[in-house]
Parts: sequence; structure tokens; C-alpha cells
Amino acid sequence: MSDNINKHREMIDLSGVPDNPGCYIFSDDAGKVIYVGKAKNLKKRVKSYFQKKELDAKTQGLVHAINAVDFIITDTEVEALVLENTLIKKHRPRYNINLKEAQKYAYVRLTDESFPRLVVARGHRDRQVPGKGELFGPFVSAAARDHILAVLNKTFKLRTCARLPKKACLRYHIHLCHAPCIDRIDETNYGEKIKQARQVLKGDTQELIVRMSGEMKQASEELNFEHALDLRDQIGALKGLRERQNMERDRKYDEDIIHYVVKNSTVYLLLFNVHRGTLENKQVFKFEPTDEDFFEEFLVQYYSDNKVPAELIVPQPVADSAVSFLKLKAGKSVHVTVPQRGEKKQLLDLVMKNIEITFFGDIEKLRDLKAALKMQETPEVIECFDISHISGTGMVASMVQFRNALPDKSNYRRYRIKTVTSVDDFAAIAEVVRRRYTRLKEENAELPDLILIDGGIGQLNAATAELKALRVRIPTISLAKKFEEIYVPGADEPLVLSRKSKALQLLQRVRDEAHRFAITYNRLLRKKELLD
Repeated sequence: MSDNINKHREMIDLSGVPDNPGCYIFSDDAGKVIYVGKAKNLKKRVKSYFQKKELDAKTQGLVHAINAVDFIITDTEVEALVLENTLIKKHRPRYNINLKEAQKYAYVRLTDESFPRLVVARGHRDRQVPGKGELFGPFVSAAARDHILAVLNKTFKLRTCARLPKKACLRYHIHLCHAPCIDRIDETNYGEKIKQARQVLKGDTQELIVRMSGEMKQASEELNFEHALDLRDQIGALKGLRERQNMERDRKYDEDIIHYVVKNSTVYLLLFNVHRGTLENKQVFKFEPTDEDFFEEFLVQYYSDNKVPAELIVPQPVADSAVSFLKLKAGKSVHVTVPQRGEKKQLLDLVMKNIEITFFGDIEKLRDLKAALKMQETPEVIECFDISHISGTGMVASMVQFRNALPDKSNYRRYRIKTVTSVDDFAAIAEVVRRRYTRLKEENAELPDLILIDGGIGQLNAATAELKALRVRIPTISLAKKFEEIYVPGADEPLVLSRKSKALQLLQRVRDEAHRFAITYNRLLRKKELLD
């Protein structure tokens, strides 16, 4: 991997990317989406772009163009696949494959032949044309349609040949077709298979699964194990389709799904835009409420500048005055729904899950850190210092703050070292610690619960000496990168945690973010010097 990729990696903030399945979204410095991808594990997939030793020319260009990383988590990898397709259609990112033609044919037709077939449909304009059979769709993409088509043909062993041959083909011999061509199945029994396939295409998968499960149990009791195994495989395939169809909600109107959490006098709110049944975007908001009617106030402010959908799915009833405003703004009826069960409740729960990951994703790591360091209180606010210089010149420092285990960039600070003229990391750490906490003490401002120093015992001693001189009592530790050892004041030996420890992972994340921020500032200053 080139040095340029390494340097660029240090400038990109990946600290908030979770381990969940979902979609990742890369944007350039103009804020334009340049790539959308899906992943079973978002963190591993996103980091892989910056860790691979060899990249092809196109991927190198992508990585160099990345300025920001966003994500939307889903419950399953299949849902991520559907969401990925939607986001690609919306943003048309330059680094994604362009499959314009595939978007036009996301329909399935059930022919009206004696032994009907499922075939690709070329559009919906002739839906009612006699003799054309029955049309199903649209699906979210040609890929989704093709997957369903393949599963149904395999599951129910339907014919795929345009004309019935005079002898059985290969599909019959490998048990993928009932072979109506050689009378292995009559029209009545074949029609039953078609009825089941139609049921799936209409979305009634659950009822079919329950019925087939009963048939499987009966076949097993009758010792007809071969038939029972066939039914088991069919049920498994249908469950997979049902999972995919959960994200393909055929709607002729738009919905917004909104949920929020109030914590420490702050509202953490997330909004999903659902376009005609398909999730396509998320928006996050964080604000301090002025009164108990903050939710209605948010709705009025947000929809004053944004399109009002036909339906809002929300966690609580909305005041009549706010509903009247929404109807007036939309110029038509607007439904405000507070679901208690069903698919809408599942969507509301998914928004809550995204809130927890986006704003509070690493609370468990905080608990582990408290236990590992034997602290009395949970270190909700952590501040970390790092020193950066290039060949002994341009010495700067950074201070990053994590709140509830997530970056609080409004409280990041950067420093030019003023009192140190030589390469002396100990003295530089002492200076920035002194400057930071002298100011907080004078302003009677909030102090962190834990201070983390990037370095070993020397850097730690320099920091704690300054804190002692200031009479500021804050738990302070350092993290040495070579062996990831944690130094604690007064301890004879460093604390060594498992690489899988959530506490260590959090400290590494905070340390790496401080390092990234320091490097970015150093390069900015050097660039200014070159321009001057």
C-alpha cells in the first residue's frame, strides 16, 4: 500500500463505523456521494479499503477521493443488499457499476399456458393485455427479481423451456423440473405448484410456510423422509425470500419514520426517508429541547423546509395543531401513525437501533473500561492528547474528546507548541496539558472523567506532574502503541489487556483519532507555509 494511501487513511474518521450489517456511503470533499457498498460487518469492510496492500487503479482513485464516511445499519445482510440498490439509484455514484438497463425490467410474468412459466417481464404497460398472463412487481432491482425467479423455479420445480420438448431435459434429471413434457405431472398438480408460486409473488409467504411446515411434519410421521426433506428445503428457500421481501414494501406513497431518545437533557433524533416502500436515506439530529413539546416543534421546523410525505410513522401521538400544519404544508391529507405491531413497528424499531449505534454504540466498551481500570465512576468523557512533528519541525498537539464513547468534535482542540524548541515529546505534552486544564479551571468548566496520553511512562509522568501542579485531580493513563500497554500512575507494571478487550478497543479508537487529528493539523500548517 502506498504512503499516500496510508496518509489518507489517517485523515479519514472511521471511529464511528459499527460492526453491524448495513450500507456504507463514501463522499468526496464537495459532499457528493461517490460510492455505496453493502457489508455484513461495516467496520471490517470499510477498513479494508485502507488496509489492502495492493489496490487496482480504480479503487486507488476511490480511496483518494474519499473525504467522509457515513452508514445506515440494517437488521440483515439481505436488507443491506436492497438498501444498497436504492441508494445507488438515488445518488448514481461515479465509482459504482452503472446498470441503467437493469432498472427497467424488474417484473415477473406468470404465463397463461397449460403448464405456466415464470419469465422476465419487459415492463408494466401491458399489465392488462389479454393472453399475456399475470404480472408481478416491480421489484427493487433486476437482481432482486432474478433471485426470486430462480428460487421459485427451483423450489417448485417449474418448467422453464419456451416450448415443451418431446423428451425430458437436463433439469428433470437433476431434480429441478417436474417434467410435464413427459407427463411426470398433470395439469392439476402442476397448477397447485403454480398456486404456491403465485402466493409467494403476492407476498403471502408466511401462510405458505406454515402450511408446508405442517405437511413436512406429516410426511416425517409417515416415514416419507424424502418428501419431508424436499419440503424442508423449500421452506428454507421461502424464508430467505420472505426476509428479502421485508424491505420491498410495495407502496404508492412516501413515508418518513422518526424516532428519538432523550438523554442528559439532549434529544438524539433520527429520521428515515422511505420512498414508495423502500428505505433510501437517513438524517440525524441532536439538540437541546426547550420544553416538553419539542417533538412537535421539530416537526414544524423540519417540514417547513422539506417535503411532507403521505405518512409519518412516529413513536408518540402528535398534537392536532402540528398535524394541521403538516396537512396545510402538504396540501393534502397526511397520516400520522403510532404503530404498536407489524411491519411499521419493525421499521420504527430499526430507526431506534440506528440511534443506539449512531449515538450510543460503544456504551458497553465504557463499562468494560471502567472495570479494567477499577474506576469508581464510568468515564463518560475522555480527553486524549497526541504530539505530532515531521523530522523534528512543526511540532503541534491535538486534544480530542469522546463523550459516551463517541467523538464529540465540537470539543476537539489543536495547539501549536510554544515553549518547546527541540524535539521533546515530554515537554510538549506537559505544555498542552497545562494550557488545557488551566483554562478549564479558570472558566470553571466541565472536566473530563479520564485523560488518555498517547505514549509511555515518560509522557504519562509529564502529564500527571502538570495536573498535580494545577491541583486538578483527573484519572490519567497512557497507551504505548508498540505493545498496546496501558501505564497507570503508581503501578509497577503496565496493564496489558487482551486484543479482543472492548476496553482496549475503545482506548485504541480514542488514541487513533487524536493521532489522526494531530497529523491533519500538522499537514495543514505545512501546506500554509509552502503557500506563503
